Order: sequence, then structure tokens, then C-alpha cells
Amino acid sequence: MADDPLTPDRPAAPAVARATAVLDRIAAAGEPQSLAELARALRIPKSTLHGLCATLEQLNLLTRLDSGQMTLGPHVMMWANAFLARIDITQEFFASWDDMRVLPEETITLSVRDGREVVYIACRNGVRPLGFTFRSGMRLPSVYTATGQAMLSTSPDEGVRKLMGAPGAWPVPLTANGLRDVEALIDELRRVRRRGYSIDREAVREGMYCFGAPVFDSHNPEAVAGVAVSIRADDVDEALEERAGQAMRRLADRLSQRLGAWRRA
Repeated sequence: MADDPLTPDRPAAPAVARATAVLDRIAAAGEPQSLAELARALRIPKSTLHGLCATLEQLNLLTRLDSGQMTLGPHVMMWANAFLARIDITQEFFASWDDMRVLPEETITLSVRDGREVVYIACRNGVRPLGFTFRSGMRLPSVYTATGQAMLSTSPDEGVRKLMGAPGAWPVPLTANGLRDVEALIDELRRVRRRGYSIDREAVREGMYCFGAPVFDSHNPEAVAGVAVSIRADDVDEALEERAGQAMRRLADRLSQRLGAWRRA
């Protein structure tokens, strides 16, 4: 395998790497490909490639034509549509926030949950210094973030316990203000549900508060994303807390409507 172009870094799942290479090759070719053409281009034995393509065909990731050549299948389009929808929702995220004209100088973020972490997919850092810079692609433990708690609040308690209660699942605190165990998290999530928005009280960074709300789509009962605004702790009082929380609630509702959540309701 030393000369295998698909595994220069020895991926942990070489079959996945090969499957990705097959799909990439067909997409790049711009026309249907035969098994022989794929084998030559990717330097995969025909016997291995035959089984791989058969599996991809069963999963509707490939379509085999009458000629025996293969092209991308319909399942790939579902992924493409989901990706394009996410790009679209990031644009709507910024446009909606600008249109709302609420706390325009503060930092806003849009994130999705990946297991026990949140991944930031859109960020606009404000003009007020926080001592912390959000960036797209950044990951943080969900239990300490406003968006993470907002999304987790839409999951049943038993699901949260299963996710975060396993040995070794609880992340190292980022500050002295973070929640310490799953039962404290459950209590906080119940407050989030009653309140309608989440609050990170200096759990990500000392001196920074964040207020978040969950975003839904047309078919998932649990949140598919979360939005948040970050504000210097010294600026936060009871009135601003309510204002920021309700602003996130309205922004999240607007994005949820854009994703078709009203159809699910």
C-alpha cells in the first residue's frame, strides 16, 4: 500500500477514503466512468473496486447505467442540498441579524452540534473587545457554550445523560464557572426550556456572557443549529440579559421558519 495514492497518511478507515476517491473521480470526470477507468485512475484492484462500487450503488451513492458505466447517485444530491441549505442559512443568519438592528456592535455566532461539541459555522466578531475571538470551524464543548446548551435543551433528559454521563465524557472546564456534572447540566437545561434561551455565564471565557437559542428545521424534533450573541460581562444587567435573550429567540425563530420548521409544527 506504500504507493497507494489514496492512503498517503494511512487513514484509520481506508475503505472510506477509497469510497470518497471514487465519488471524487466520477464528479471530477464530468461523465460516467467504467470500472476499468476508475481502476486505472485510482490504482485500486478491480476486485476491490467492484465490491466497493456495488456497496455505493446499494446506498444510492452511485448509479450504474445500462452501459455498465457509473455516475453519481441520487443520495449525493441530498448531501449537496443539505450543504447548500447550510450556506444559505448562514447568509440568512447575517442578513436577519442586520435587519433586526439589535445589539449591532456585539459578536454573533451560528453553530451546529457534533456529538459532545459545537462547531461554529458562521461568526461575526463585534467591535467591542471580548478578549476572545470566534472563528468558523472552531470547536468547543457543548456543555459550556450558549449554543450548545440551547441545542441540548431540545433533547430529552435521558438522551443528555447518555451523551454526557458516560465515564470520561465530561470535558475539562474552560473556566472556574463551567458546569461540573451531568445533573447540574440537566437542571440548567430545564431552566433554558422555561426561559426560552440559554446563558453562558463566563463558562467559555471569564468576562464574557453569551445568550443562545435553538434553531429547528422541517423534520427534526431536536435543534439542528444554535445562535448566540456574546457580550462583555461588565455590560450585562438584568435588562440587557432579557433583551439579548429575546433577540436570540427572535433570530432563532426567524431562521427556523426559513428552514421550514413551521411545516413540522
